[in-house]
Amino acid sequence: MRNNEFIKNCENRLKDRFETAEEIAYFNQKKVLNAFSECRIALRHFNGTTGYGYDDEGRDSLGKLYAKAFGAESGIVSPHLLSGTHALTVALFGLLRPADTLFCISGMPYDTLRGVIFGKNNGSLKDFGINFDCVDLKGGKFDFDVISEKFNDKVKVVYIQRSRGYELRDAFSCEEIGEACKFVRKLGFKGCIFVDNCYGEFVEKEEPTEVGADLIVGSLIKNAGGGLAPNGGYICGKSEYVELIGKRLTAPSLGLEVGSYQGGYTCFYQGLFLAPHTVCQAVKCSLLIGAAMAELGYTNYPSPDKTPHDITRAIKFNDKESMLGFIREIQYASPVDGYVTCEPWDMPGYDDKIIMAAGTFVSGASIELSADGPVKPPYIAYFQGGLTYEHGKYALEKILNALRK
Repeated sequence: MRNNEFIKNCENRLKDRFETAEEIAYFNQKKVLNAFSECRIALRHFNGTTGYGYDDEGRDSLGKLYAKAFGAESGIVSPHLLSGTHALTVALFGLLRPADTLFCISGMPYDTLRGVIFGKNNGSLKDFGINFDCVDLKGGKFDFDVISEKFNDKVKVVYIQRSRGYELRDAFSCEEIGEACKFVRKLGFKGCIFVDNCYGEFVEKEEPTEVGADLIVGSLIKNAGGGLAPNGGYICGKSEYVELIGKRLTAPSLGLEVGSYQGGYTCFYQGLFLAPHTVCQAVKCSLLIGAAMAELGYTNYPSPDKTPHDITRAIKFNDKESMLGFIREIQYASPVDGYVTCEPWDMPGYDDKIIMAAGTFVSGASIELSADGPVKPPYIAYFQGGLTYEHGKYALEKILNALRK
């Protein structure tokens, strides 16, 4: 069967899934536009400032806009948050105090956060006397029995990682996160339910802050930045928590009253406007790649017959070279550095060598078509992104040609 016929067959099988993704995108586009209207966003909000930034309307309105779009009370959106890991770190240090416990109920957090939580002599939470406990998932789902057993009154923050990270499981839906929120509240928990929302924004009609979470945190070079934000992160949720975190982002005596950015905020505002559509493109790319790889016999998550709960896809290969070959084809299909052959390297924050295809306009932006993974058994490639569906389709052609060879 020729590649175009094979791809067309995959697209025909995905018609219902594509329609669902487009319906969700339209719902979220309306939500975002209503937020722009309610926050009375104007041209002046795009202007940059210098120095202390006491009068930075663009900064303040951007936080309010994201909060409104995410169904939250308050928000911080800043180019000074350098990555998703940095945003998560600032938020955790803002909330936790010595002798408190951070209780993760979604398994071990993503690799780059482990050094933040329990690294030794590196300024980690553990170095400051903050405890950590974790409940492994059961069949990829929350293990409510063990959560109940381990829960105690020292728990200050309940932590949930929405996306799969480098695990072979489905991402959590907002419905599942809502159930987990209700469960820990029934245990008597009165602290902060904190969700790492990376890769999940606008994939569904709801966000975790609309189903019981107190705080969501993410990166602007993933979903929420719409492919336009050049850097940055966001923290949105209940005002009491956002204010505490603001005092850690700047200084306890200053909080969110300061912070300038001379470059201006146009890309951050316009990126949020584009985000629902861009995320839809990425979801459709993921579905197409998933359907094609499943047809070729490769196990991958989520199943192509399900609507995804984030933009990432885990594809299991039988050997190292097959995994490396898949990721390299993503790089060869990229608009930037498409001539480069990816090689595994010791990437900061990871225990194993990582291979990463990211021929992106914004360096490392995983809302753009990209793929990566730790080079170790069982050799899983993690595919995500796609600013346009056509780019994902072209990448699939490259992959199919390579497999034929």
